[in-house]
Parts: sequence; C-alpha cells; structure tokens
Amino acid sequence: MVSKAVWAFAAVFAGCVGAVSAQAKSDGDFLKDAIKGDNSEVMLGKLAQKNGGKAVKSFGHTLQKDHAKAKRQAAALARKLGVDVPGDLTDEAIQEQQKLQGLSGAAFDNEFAPYMVSDHQKDVSEFEDEAKSGQGDVANLAKKTLPTLRKHLKLAQSLEQH
Repeated sequence: MVSKAVWAFAAVFAGCVGAVSAQAKSDGDFLKDAIKGDNSEVMLGKLAQKNGGKAVKSFGHTLQKDHAKAKRQAAALARKLGVDVPGDLTDEAIQEQQKLQGLSGAAFDNEFAPYMVSDHQKDVSEFEDEAKSGQGDVANLAKKTLPTLRKHLKLAQSLEQH
C-alpha cells in the first residue's frame, strides 16, 4: 500500500513538471504572437506609408523598420528554441487592414491612429508581463523590445491628438 506522503509527493512533482512544460509552451506562444504582431505592424506600416498623411507616413516607415528588426530577433530566438516562425498576421490586423484599405489622407489617419494606440497599449502590457514573469531569453527579448514599443505608443498617441 502506498502512503499518503508518496501520493502527495507524486502530485506535487507532476504539478511541477506540468508547470515547467506550460511555461515552455507559453514562451513559444509569446514568441509566435510577437512575430505575428511584427508581421502585422510591418504590413500596416507599409499601408500607412502608401495611404496616410505626412505624419502617418513617417510613423508607418518607423513601424516597418522597427518591427522588421524585432521580427528578425524574435524569429532567431524562436528557431533557437525550436518554435515555428509564423508568417501570418494577427486577426485584429487583418480586420484593420480591411477597414483601412479603401481610405486615404485624413480618413486613413483618423482610423489608423486610434488603432495604433490601442494595439501598442496591448503590446506594451503583454511585453511588460513577459519581461516580469520570466528570466530566460524570451523575457530578455521582451525587456529589450519594450522601449521601442513605448516609443511607438507615444508616437501613435501624438498622431491621435492631431
């Protein structure tokens, strides 16, 4: 007959193993989501350069450049960790692209800026959570990326106010 102490140890051990694999999975999920976000920002940045007003075109260029760099870094880490590198966009970005497709000038800017504020607020929050919760390469990538995301948020907020 197995003692209660042995069963308790087995339950705790199984929980620890589960938590470790869940953490590894969440790192992979974070990377996949970050890369999809980068893909989305590059695409929307290109669209902004094509359809936006002068300030939005400039911001679009910044988005495209910064998120292409961030994607290269995240993709390299994903490959190192054996995580698939997605080539698709976020569902939200696809919906926003459809809204923006037929707009230009001020109409484009008025739709684009608030979306970018909301999107970057969400991104900053998610990257802060990842930076605080981990200690490995993925958390370090999140910490390294945060200043750029915060800069994008401030730029988007300034566009929204004009």
